[in-house]
Amino acid sequence: MSAATPAEPAVVQGPPVERQEEVLTDGALAFVAALHRRFTGRRDELLAQRAVRRAEIARTGRLDFLPGTARIREDPSWRVAPAPAALEDRRVEITGPADDRRMTVNALNSGARVWLADFEDASAPTWQNVLGGQLNLIDAYARRIDFTTPEGKSYALRPAEELATVVMRPRGWHLDERHLTVDGRPVPGALVDFGLYFFHNARRLLELGKGPYFYLPKTESHLEARLWNDVFVFAQDWTGLPHGTVRATVLIETITAAYEMEEILHELRDHASGLNAGRWDYLFSIVKNFRDGGERFVLPDRNAVTMTAPFMRAYTELLVRTCHKRGAHAIGGMAAFIPSRKDPEVNEVALEKVRADKDREAADGFDGSWVAHPDLVPVARASFDAVLGARPHQKDRLREDVHVTADQLIAVDSLKARPTSEGLRNAVQVGIRYIESWLRGHGAVAVFHLMEDAATAEISRSQIWQWVHAGVVLDTGEKVTAELVRRLAAAELAAADEGRWQEAHDLLLKVALDEDYAEFLTLPAYELLE
Repeated sequence: MSAATPAEPAVVQGPPVERQEEVLTDGALAFVAALHRRFTGRRDELLAQRAVRRAEIARTGRLDFLPGTARIREDPSWRVAPAPAALEDRRVEITGPADDRRMTVNALNSGARVWLADFEDASAPTWQNVLGGQLNLIDAYARRIDFTTPEGKSYALRPAEELATVVMRPRGWHLDERHLTVDGRPVPGALVDFGLYFFHNARRLLELGKGPYFYLPKTESHLEARLWNDVFVFAQDWTGLPHGTVRATVLIETITAAYEMEEILHELRDHASGLNAGRWDYLFSIVKNFRDGGERFVLPDRNAVTMTAPFMRAYTELLVRTCHKRGAHAIGGMAAFIPSRKDPEVNEVALEKVRADKDREAADGFDGSWVAHPDLVPVARASFDAVLGARPHQKDRLREDVHVTADQLIAVDSLKARPTSEGLRNAVQVGIRYIESWLRGHGAVAVFHLMEDAATAEISRSQIWQWVHAGVVLDTGEKVTAELVRRLAAAELAAADEGRWQEAHDLLLKVALDEDYAEFLTLPAYELLE
């Protein structure tokens, strides 16, 4: 490698995208290249450590809190940095892909306190979407974004003080971006998404009274949180911004991270603003890590595993306890219901479930929660308003009554529900329908009145894999076999219209039935993206 190589910017390998020159500037490409050269090697080491830990779980069939970091958990003195004003009140957060221009306007206007602008599970990472999401956010901050429907209805931004605060979610550490390379290697998608967004928007956001705020997905250990913290420090130094300008909320959506919540907050303590409890990726992680653990780890139908299940209660109560102990926000899970325009009875039943779920979260001590649709914002807000009143949060509720053991977090066999024939059919249907839409560039998809994303597709295909390999017998008396799954998939394919259904069908069967379990279905799926 020549002495001049380290100064060379990232190389664009993707097809031309309209207005890409506004995002892929020389400065931005140099910044992304610097991030890659500094941090991708450590990223690689941490991904290798994931495999080592998974092998240990397969050998022992258990997890425990880390003995080597007990001093951090036992030290009562440390706290995360105080929340900035824009993140002090987070009682309702709406989620959605940043690559959708209409979503960008509607989410910012929704009345939610926060918009999770997603480049991860709710976005299919086509090059158009990757750059389009960046452009939408740049345009939003410059107030030059609007949207007009084919019917002529116009959407424009409300006054600045009424807009949701953006918390951007980059891709997880495992995904690379093949359209941007440095020294002949693809740059991790996380560094592309973070780097482009931070470079273009950090200073502008500070001028607007907000800041560069992030959700960190699929974190599996405090060492991965340490890597993110070092990325933040490097980025702030590069641009001359004060230390602590960046704020991050970590999604505790892997079973291993659930055992390291305090350590994760400690690593990010100068930049941390909270933790979030995400159900579908969390269940996916349990299946992935304990997939060969036998009958005691077999999950029933995904819709039967609610947040009231004993092991899920242990997880969420520990999260609230941990966050409030350390001065961080605890953010609850997703209300994924998409209201029907034609069936008020469906809406009434579903909204009552949403209301009950948000009432429970507020009563448990959460400081806010997620919704997937603007119509759910007032429902969730009412639940938190009833508990919070004029207060911005309830971090004073320390939940010192909570005492969670290592075994309680993985007590999957405490569930009474069992896998059903309908649950298997639903897993096949959701898997194929979501993948087909994803391959066409849509990462957030309404299926059966629920907003599905990559996380729900992951739990669907993982349960199929688990049920086949565990020889599960359904409520009908039928045993789950590869042949049964193929029959259900064939029926779904036969009913499909035009689209990429054959590819979706084939990919679902591959990631659900292959002997070698794919770590993430989006890895082989990414190779099929155009």
